[in-house]
Amino acid sequence: MPKTINIIGSGFSSLAASCYLAQAGHTVNIFEKNDSLGGRARQLKRDGFTFDIGPTWYWMPDVFENFFGDFGKKPSDYYKLIKMDPAYRVYFEKGEFIEIAGNLEAIYKTFENEQAGSAEKLRKFIKTARDNYEIAIKDLVYRPGVSPLELVTPDTAKRLGRFFSNISSEVRKEFSNPKLRQILEFPVLFLGAKPSDTPAFYSFMNYADFGLGTWHPMGGMYEVIEGMKKLAESLGVKFHLNAPVEKILTEGKKATGIIVNGNTHASDIVLSGADYHHSEQLLPENLRQYSEAYWDRKTFAPSALLFYVGFDKKLNNVSHHTLFFDSKFEEHAKDIYDEPKWPKDPLFYASFPSMTDPVCAPEGKEAGIFLIPLAPDLEDTVELREHYFDLIMARFEKLTGQHAKNNIIFKESFSVKDFKEAYNSYKGNAYGMANTLFQTAFLRPKLKSKKVNKLYFTGQLTVPGPGVPPSLISGKLTAGLIEKNEIH
Repeated sequence: MPKTINIIGSGFSSLAASCYLAQAGHTVNIFEKNDSLGGRARQLKRDGFTFDIGPTWYWMPDVFENFFGDFGKKPSDYYKLIKMDPAYRVYFEKGEFIEIAGNLEAIYKTFENEQAGSAEKLRKFIKTARDNYEIAIKDLVYRPGVSPLELVTPDTAKRLGRFFSNISSEVRKEFSNPKLRQILEFPVLFLGAKPSDTPAFYSFMNYADFGLGTWHPMGGMYEVIEGMKKLAESLGVKFHLNAPVEKILTEGKKATGIIVNGNTHASDIVLSGADYHHSEQLLPENLRQYSEAYWDRKTFAPSALLFYVGFDKKLNNVSHHTLFFDSKFEEHAKDIYDEPKWPKDPLFYASFPSMTDPVCAPEGKEAGIFLIPLAPDLEDTVELREHYFDLIMARFEKLTGQHAKNNIIFKESFSVKDFKEAYNSYKGNAYGMANTLFQTAFLRPKLKSKKVNKLYFTGQLTVPGPGVPPSLISGKLTAGLIEKNEIH
């Protein structure tokens, strides 16, 4: 029997869930507090420049193919995808960088040039990472986190030790070169925790990096949101913008709808893709599953300080994706996870989409996105933002051997305060809850409320975890759980 389902938020997980639920014949409404769809994956347009406000990396293309394939479609029906080669560049000192190619054989050669014998070690490492990836996709990430038994399969049982070792120790056993170590430890940062706190099983992110490659949807990551919107609309999903949800309505212990801008929208089922902590604040305290103490003791992925910069010239000596690892990773990580404070000497990342995609900047100009990972809930002031912009621009000019700061047409920033205001993000986190050993699978906040019937959750604070591909999967998992529990 078809149901009316109200969805809070319009990020990747909400859009994915809406498509599956509408395909199953339900009446689906999405309510988005901001004036555009996409949740954290919104877009900034200014003076002929286009920036992705949120995610800029397109990894794990198979997950996107699987999603659209579930509806008889392909990503190419909605956007043009190109493979990046080089995938990205990593700076260590002035003029000293390693470029990661778009194919494995070239990457093996790059490693061998840095450390004799490392090509063969990398082949073995990537084989394990590929095995882990196949198990993760086949046996783990498409499980709804209802029971620990979901993790027990013949393949996972053989690899139990990989959950109790960590990425950092696995990498350091084989690779002595500090640059190669940093490159191999970098991908798990997408999971929101230090490599030393991330189970070795998550080396599958290295296969996602080197094996599957880095891609770019022409027009930016927002083109994926636009594609998902078109798919959802074709299935009958209705969108409501500038529609902040003020309350989840309950009758007894059953969700019956939501209040938006003072108006009641009744429904059979409520699904929240908004920040999980915030979503529970929309309920009476006695109906919340998780206490403030619960959230406070969890390890959250970092927040970030972002700058969106328009330059009046083309830039040199950078790739579309460029990482700046010229400072000590361990010190910056300590400032995020162990003793939270503004970092003294931060690592940072920069993206120059206009190097690949001409629609991102006027001819002869460059669009730049700069990101510094930060501990959540830090003090966030204009003065601090300016200090860190000056700091990273000075290093950027030195490392890449060019003047750039005097060529800035404009810049806009986004940080802790904005994550809280724009997305109701817990402590202003940027990527959700980290995937540590005790925050994996069934140990994450549940897709289905334990206290309120007909109330479900999706997104990067629940199963399977942070990142765009996991968010797509999360939407599918929640939709499947709703079908299983409420319909059949």
